[in-house]
Amino acid sequence: MSSAVYERIRNDPKFHELERRRGRFAWLLSSVVLLFFYGYILMVAFAPATLARPVAQGSTLTVGIAFELAMFVGFWVLVAVYVRRANSEFDQLTARIVKDAVREEGAAGAVKKAAGALLLLVLPALASAGGALEGPVEKQPLNVHAIAMFLVFVALTMGITYWAASRTRSTTDFYTAGGGITGFQNGLAIAGDYMSAATLLGLTAMVYSQGYDGYIYMIAWFVGWPVILFLMAERLRNLGRFTFADITSYRLDQTKVRSLAAVSSLTVVIFYLIAQMVGAGQLIKLLFGLPYNYAVVAVGTLMMVYVIFGGMLATTWVQIIKAGMLLTGGTVVVVLAMSRFGFSFPTLVREAVAQFAEVTRAKAADGTLGAGKNLLATGGFLKDPVNAVSLGLGLMFGTAGLPHILMRFFTVGNAKEARKSVLYASAFVGYFFNVIFVMGLAAILIVGKDPQFFEKGLLPAAGVATKIIGGNNMVAMHLARAVGGDLLLGFLAAVAFATILAVVSGLALAGASAISHDLYARVLKKGKASEASEMRVSKIATICLGIVAIALGILFEQQNVAFMVGVAFGIAAAANFPVLILSMYWRGLTTRGAVAGGVTGLVSAVTLVFLSKSVWVNVLGNAAPIFPWDQPALFAMPAAFLAAFTFSKLDGTARAKAEIEAFEDQYVRAQTGFGAATAAKH
Repeated sequence: MSSAVYERIRNDPKFHELERRRGRFAWLLSSVVLLFFYGYILMVAFAPATLARPVAQGSTLTVGIAFELAMFVGFWVLVAVYVRRANSEFDQLTARIVKDAVREEGAAGAVKKAAGALLLLVLPALASAGGALEGPVEKQPLNVHAIAMFLVFVALTMGITYWAASRTRSTTDFYTAGGGITGFQNGLAIAGDYMSAATLLGLTAMVYSQGYDGYIYMIAWFVGWPVILFLMAERLRNLGRFTFADITSYRLDQTKVRSLAAVSSLTVVIFYLIAQMVGAGQLIKLLFGLPYNYAVVAVGTLMMVYVIFGGMLATTWVQIIKAGMLLTGGTVVVVLAMSRFGFSFPTLVREAVAQFAEVTRAKAADGTLGAGKNLLATGGFLKDPVNAVSLGLGLMFGTAGLPHILMRFFTVGNAKEARKSVLYASAFVGYFFNVIFVMGLAAILIVGKDPQFFEKGLLPAAGVATKIIGGNNMVAMHLARAVGGDLLLGFLAAVAFATILAVVSGLALAGASAISHDLYARVLKKGKASEASEMRVSKIATICLGIVAIALGILFEQQNVAFMVGVAFGIAAAANFPVLILSMYWRGLTTRGAVAGGVTGLVSAVTLVFLSKSVWVNVLGNAAPIFPWDQPALFAMPAAFLAAFTFSKLDGTARAKAEIEAFEDQYVRAQTGFGAATAAKH
């Protein structure tokens, strides 16, 4: 693409007007989100009593729940406002800027090309697969309904894979589904990636056992969506093509930066794959009554089939179907559960608060019973401000560096559909989190008062230690059975398995892409690999990843998978995100700085997670952790930024000066999308 056109765009007053309008608006909205979210987190840490107060005398709605619900709705409204303004005002201004610049060039063909490029302003699809489930796992009786419904799901998705295989002929088809996914479809697929089995089972169990703390965790997962949309969306799409490394290596040394990005991406993918495979074995052992090893092999095999034959198109539709099943199943459970309380939320909350307080009354040394816990007050989940802030950073920015999420940015054909993807995805995710919260509250009353769901039929009561059958992670399934019988239980169990399949398929595709596109096609072949050979390597890589995932899933059966999830988020937040954001915003970044920042983030994140309680104590059996906090993002992220800044500033080579100068053209493309059409091949 002609640098002369970029130069004319830079000198156009309208371009600076676009920068000013979009920059001010995006940073304003981002500041609002960050201010409210971290203000809320600090209140959780320092003023929990305030959040536990009712909004009015006699009300069952507390300040904390009202504030968090307002954030769910308010943040989504901000996303909608941004999408509307960007799809109209900003795109129209960009069109005029590019049209004027190309007209001066006098190239009619370039006008058409630029107009197509304008459609490629995109979204940050934040989704996180979520951690695999933890806690005691016990084999349950064979569930015929669950097996039957899951087989129907597999048959349907196999048919889709066969259909997708006939339409996957190029690397663009394989990696991005040819850019033919609509905004609504992509929004559902993103939500399918984001809403994991841990979301359905783990968060329901958290609300059931910890009350309000579970709701706090949900907003922490949700809040990253608007910020990444405001600050990174257009740049991600305009500079990228297939993988995270396309963006970070845009103006830097392809071999060094792309190799580092591929290694960190593969590390994230492998740890996430292990976590999901272990989670699959645990879940199926719980829900289907099948042996752990069989479950892991089944998930790994299906994952390889979906990716090898169907690529991104099949993976997308697996995620769409799974998201629809999950949203439907959760909604049905909530409707049936609420019917028992006259569809009155205040009644549900009032009775759940009383029940929770009764069963959590602790027996003192003298045999007397103390006061029970307040369901609507924080139980100290984020009582440490350092942990609170670090958790927020890890969840918010870690998801922005997850490779399987970044790939979803390139599957839509134009700016409006891309932004709609975020709009729809955030709506689905926000809705489902609130469905989960209601499910957890209903389970306290419906499951908690039914002896059939407890060992030896012993109900939980004041001072009585009892255990729910299958552990707390079975609460959602017990609730489904209580309100809808074995049929609804079977459906929700099949959904849980389908959820894991959808997540691991996306992970496998991202890992295979890092190997075939980044390492093979760009590093080893220097961009001269044929599409056929690149796709062949990608499919071989998928098989290898599948075999590794199955083997490690079996090997790590007894391990605490929180370690693997922590490493995945730590690497994404500390190694990928700093290099990604600096490559898009800071002209002074050089190859030396990017490599130093990436390596520092990678090593520090892994080291701090290794020294934390999750590994140092729970896995290795030491008495106390060396690193006292759970999430390394607060420490590893600044270290990565500092290393990138320092080494870039100290780099006085001719190559570094050329890289800094190249930022000017990159910045124009990031802002306008001019030149992105060929790279994306949409």
